[in-house]
Amino acid sequence: MSQSPLRIGTSGWSYPAGRGTWTGVFYPASPGGSGPAPGGRRTHGGAVDELAYYAERFNTVEINSSFYGVPKPEVARSWARRTPPGFEFAAKLWQKFTHPTMFARAVRQGVTERPEVTQADVDEVRRAFDPLASAGKLGPLLAQFPPSFHVGDAAVDYLAWLVEAFAGFQIAVELRHRSWSDDSGRTLGILNRHAAAWAQIDEPKFRSSIRQDLLPNVTSFYYLRLHGRNAAQWWEHGATEDRYNYLYSIEELEPFAGAATLARRLVKKLYLYMNNHFEAKSVANAVMLKHRLGEPIAGTYPETFLEKYPDLRGIVTTADPAPAPAPAGAPTRADALSAEPALGPGHEDRPAQGDLFEG
Repeated sequence: MSQSPLRIGTSGWSYPAGRGTWTGVFYPASPGGSGPAPGGRRTHGGAVDELAYYAERFNTVEINSSFYGVPKPEVARSWARRTPPGFEFAAKLWQKFTHPTMFARAVRQGVTERPEVTQADVDEVRRAFDPLASAGKLGPLLAQFPPSFHVGDAAVDYLAWLVEAFAGFQIAVELRHRSWSDDSGRTLGILNRHAAAWAQIDEPKFRSSIRQDLLPNVTSFYYLRLHGRNAAQWWEHGATEDRYNYLYSIEELEPFAGAATLARRLVKKLYLYMNNHFEAKSVANAVMLKHRLGEPIAGTYPETFLEKYPDLRGIVTTADPAPAPAPAGAPTRADALSAEPALGPGHEDRPAQGDLFEG
C-alpha cells in the first residue's frame, strides 16, 4: 500500500441496501447468489469482505458507524487486521459530542436538553480507537457539526473544550453554518491553538452555508470532504441516500485537485474523502481525483462498475468478465456481509429537527 502523504478515499465502505447500494456496482455480486464473487476477497458463503476489497483499491476511508455509537475495541482490531500496512482510517466522532438532539432521539430520551458529555465518554472513544492507533492505522478524528451549531459564546467554549479533550489525536472539525466563516478569526484562533484542521467541504450552497477558501489552516494535515451538489434533493428527498446522488464531472473536480496540489506543498499529509455515495459515485469520483493528481490506481474493478461509469475505461483495470445472469427466479446476489457495523436508522447525514445536519 502506498505511503504517499496524499490519501484519497470515500466516506464509508458498506452500503449493502437501497437503490444506491454498492453491491453489484463496485462490490461484485456472486453469480446466482452463491459461490465466490469475482474479483474480490471472500468470507462466509462466498460474499465479498467489503473492507478488504475496498482496501485493495484505496489507502484510506472514513468510518461512518462510529458516528452512531462507539465501536468495541475488538471491532477496531478486526478493521486493522483486514487492511494492509499503511492503510489509514479517519473516524467520525460519536454523535453525542456533536448532535445532541439526534443522540437523544436515538436513545429515546427527551430532546429538550443537551445530553451531558463526560470525561468517561472521551475515555471510551480513546479506548475504542486504540487498536487502530497501535497498528499505525488511525488517521484524524472528524468532529462534524450540524448547521444549527452557530458561533456564540457557549458554542465557542464547547468547541475549544472538545478539541482540547482529544489532545493527542489529529482532529478535523467540520462546521456548516456561515457564522463560523463570518467570524473566521475567532474560529481559526480555536482551531490553530489546538492544531485542529478546519475541514474544507463542498456541498450545495445556501445563504446560511459556510464560506471557505479550500486552504489549510495547519501544517500537520489537510482534510477535504466532497458531499455532492444535489441541491434539489438536499432537504427534501424520498430516502436519505437520494441527496448523495450526484456525480462530479472532471471539470467540477478541478478546483479540488488544484487545492490539493497547493496544500501538498504546505502540509505533511492530506486526506480527501468523497461522500456522494449513491451507487458508488464516491468511488468513481475518488478514482477520477486520484488519476488527476497522478496517484496510482490500484486493484481491478468489475465490469458492472465500468458500465455505470464508462469514462473510467482506460483509467482502471477491469476484473474478470461479469458472470452470466442468474436463472429466472434465482437470487441475484449473495446476502450482504457488512464489514462495517450496520448503520443506524438511516445514514448519519440525514437532517433532524434540532440538529439539521447534512453530510
